[in-house]
Amino acid sequence: MRPLIKLKKAFLGVCVASGAITYYYLTSPNKKVYASWTTNYEPSAYAKWNDNWDHRSPKYLINSKVYKNETESNRINEEIMSQKPKSVRHIILIRHGQYNVEGQTDAERTLTRLGKVQAEYTGKRLQELGFPYTSMVKSTMSRAQETGSIISTCLPQVPVNSCDLLVEGAPIPPEPPVGHWKQEMHFFVDGARIEAAFRKYFHRASPKQQEDSYILLVCHANVIRYFVCRALQLPAEAWLRMSLNHASITWLSITPSGRVILRCLGDSGHMPPDFVTAK
Repeated sequence: MRPLIKLKKAFLGVCVASGAITYYYLTSPNKKVYASWTTNYEPSAYAKWNDNWDHRSPKYLINSKVYKNETESNRINEEIMSQKPKSVRHIILIRHGQYNVEGQTDAERTLTRLGKVQAEYTGKRLQELGFPYTSMVKSTMSRAQETGSIISTCLPQVPVNSCDLLVEGAPIPPEPPVGHWKQEMHFFVDGARIEAAFRKYFHRASPKQQEDSYILLVCHANVIRYFVCRALQLPAEAWLRMSLNHASITWLSITPSGRVILRCLGDSGHMPPDFVTAK
């Protein structure tokens, strides 16, 4: 019995010590909260948000060197305030509908009958949401052009443009690597273009913009997945870990402070289950 009693005492001692340590970390003003699921129990060095990710943070838009002394700090603060956005930029990304994957050229890779129906459902959903859409920008590839045109029948008042930067491609070598091999030159060429598209469309609102804006980008799965990773400041190499259904809706909001909110990713709940496809 004595060994059992000693074991119980040792167990109680461990519990008391653990409780004391827990109490200390919960009550200490200098406590740190660690993520227990990480390998080293330390916050990731890459977890800190870069406030100036779009190079439009107000304090970086002024030249403080023109002020000679600290007495002009009020003028500096006033100028910073004048550069602060007042509205939210909502970017709604639409993947094209199902298309003919057997086509040898882009002109032959048009929407299937199902893909057209999927685009109709998405157009009706966007119409039901009733947002004051600012514009629609479509990739110049056939399947995106056709998807956008079908959506436009539900949103006839929304101006439409096309952009070559939104064309499908290979943004960056994925991690973990995929089974099929792709030449490095594809990532080198496509990655620069898709990154240019991100920089063109993803940024906080101009200080002159008074109302929230809603822009529709009709494009492709790889482009959208890369945009999501970049906007949320996640490793861009993670883009292939996500799956997007055809004609699905992905919604990102860029707040006046520059914070980015992912409101939905690849939403296709507006379609009947039998109409939902990804490949």
